[in-house]
Amino acid sequence: MVGKAVREFLPEADLLTYTEAIMRVYNLEGRRDNKFKARIKILVHEKGFETIRDEIEREFDQIRDGALKLTPESVADMKRYFVAGPFESIGSTPAYDAALADATFAAWAANNVHAHKAPGYGIATVSLKPIAGIPGDATSDQMDLIADLADRYSFGEVRVSHLQNLVLPHVRLDDMPALHAALAAAGLATANDGLITDIIACPGLDYCSLANARAIPVAQRLSERFGTPERQAEIGELPIKISGCINACGHHHVAAIGILGVDRKGVENYQITLGGSAKEDCAIGELVGPGFSSDDIVDAVETVVDTYLGLRNAPQERFLDAVRRVGLQPFKEALYGQRA
Repeated sequence: MVGKAVREFLPEADLLTYTEAIMRVYNLEGRRDNKFKARIKILVHEKGFETIRDEIEREFDQIRDGALKLTPESVADMKRYFVAGPFESIGSTPAYDAALADATFAAWAANNVHAHKAPGYGIATVSLKPIAGIPGDATSDQMDLIADLADRYSFGEVRVSHLQNLVLPHVRLDDMPALHAALAAAGLATANDGLITDIIACPGLDYCSLANARAIPVAQRLSERFGTPERQAEIGELPIKISGCINACGHHHVAAIGILGVDRKGVENYQITLGGSAKEDCAIGELVGPGFSSDDIVDAVETVVDTYLGLRNAPQERFLDAVRRVGLQPFKEALYGQRA
């Protein structure tokens, strides 16, 4: 379900109190009789958005001046606590600029290094998606290395992203070549942040008692199929997410290409959804048609990708934009032929 805006504007001072009001309403009225429906989205759906919104507003009116109301002093305390840096004043980045002459480093920098608000610094994404590897996995030795690199290059700070990668948020650009070399030696320098092999996959049937189908092997095979740098560069930004059951821990429903594993009379079957997004242009992906067997799902995804490459109006047109422009029909015809 796509969330709705319960308030178009809220003063900063009321942020925590309003959140408390939401939680109070959910705690009082949320489903406790069925753990599968113990979700705030279910409460909103069953009671109606306007009803829940009005109840939140009434609760907020009663507690708005309570202990959680933010004051200028408390906000200042939080800002003093969450301080990054101190950042140096950096005017040029000769080591970084020189390293870009190396094609391997340049590809990693183009995909995995992002702009920082402080000049001369960058945000480095450490991909946990090696080609043919298990998405999101890391060894204890790799994690020890990441901790050391965070201390050395990122003010001791490392973050875990919802994309199952790690982020070193405050790295001097001139330190990026040394960081990349250390990551590469540990198998952590895959240059695929945001590309088709940067796949989110739930544990699936290999580890989860709720799952109906495996997710990890499908992700590994897809990664192998699209794993060459040339193929990934040709395709560009294309998020794939895989869930092994309808609980959707892989968030397949908000993927450009979503894959949902289901059980069909004791056999793993995989449905494909297209056009989902979890960003500002949020949308739920649409089912293209009947599912595919474990043997056929990778070929089916490749058919979808090849169809996109054939119909996009420019190399810069993202998969998601192309789907929204042309609709599902070309993909259905490519997948199912006369059955579409």
